[in-house]
Amino acid sequence: MNERQYAYNPAIAQPRDVSRVLRNTYALLAMTLAFSGLVAFVSQQMRLPYPNIFVVLIGFYGLFFLTVKTRDSGWGLVSTFALTGFMGYTLGPILNMYLGLPNGGSVIASAAGMTALAFFGLSAYALISRKDMSFLSGFLMAGFWILLGAVVLSFFVQISGLQLAISAGFVLFAAAAILFQTSAIVHGGEDNYIMATITLYVSIYNMFISLLQIFGFASNND
Repeated sequence: MNERQYAYNPAIAQPRDVSRVLRNTYALLAMTLAFSGLVAFVSQQMRLPYPNIFVVLIGFYGLFFLTVKTRDSGWGLVSTFALTGFMGYTLGPILNMYLGLPNGGSVIASAAGMTALAFFGLSAYALISRKDMSFLSGFLMAGFWILLGAVVLSFFVQISGLQLAISAGFVLFAAAAILFQTSAIVHGGEDNYIMATITLYVSIYNMFISLLQIFGFASNND
């Protein structure tokens, strides 16, 4: 995620340039979400196992940094689809786990609907209000380290409600990232649509997974 500070500059953020980046970002985002969803469906139907945590980390960060390195070439598009396809593959086994619950289908539908509503609402707010959200950079940096520490802690200690708190934290983090990234495009702080796409995609993915966990927890306690 590009967290550099930016400020609105009419000389830099020309309306034509902003429109081009926005158009390309949302077009690529739609295609990667569709591709990722297709891969997730295939993974779910084939009942593929969830990969080892090290495979997930190496696969995600390896493809992420490859995309960053190739973002200015056609290979960046290939890497983007490879990254989102890999994330779709990891989503399939997670969906199967929730589908195994008595009301798993409604949990998935609720998480998907809430994710879509949040994304469109946050994006619309950033686009229509045109407010400078660069102040969220510090929050995102602090939030990243706090969430990372909480995730590591959860591996070693069992604290009641910790997983739920982590999921809620990821929802807030993803919401802030969507606002920050959309505002960065509008204000000329992000002019690479590939980077903007993967940032928004990862935010949507994290929000969906986190809402799945929250709704699943709430459902089990009904």
